[in-house]
Amino acid sequence: MRKGIHPENYRLVAFKDMSNDDVFLTKSTAQTKETLEVDGEEYPLIKLEISRSSHPFYTGKTKLVDSAGRIDKFKSKYKKFKKEDKKA
Repeated sequence: MRKGIHPENYRLVAFKDMSNDDVFLTKSTAQTKETLEVDGEEYPLIKLEISRSSHPFYTGKTKLVDSAGRIDKFKSKYKKFKKEDKKA
């Protein structure tokens, strides 16, 4: 292995899933200014939008996504191209 290319500042970091408040500790070199206390110890904090505890693939649950607004927007945008019924 080549020397001098690997980071030396591995430390325990708290990763927090903001969607369900799940916290897990792992070693990382990620930089952050926030901290979080876990089991009486203070760790640097990295906030996540989604993790293994909230991802639909791992949980088997799908989240309801409101796409009605997007569909209505699409329909109104392309309304002028709609073929109108001709009365004979």
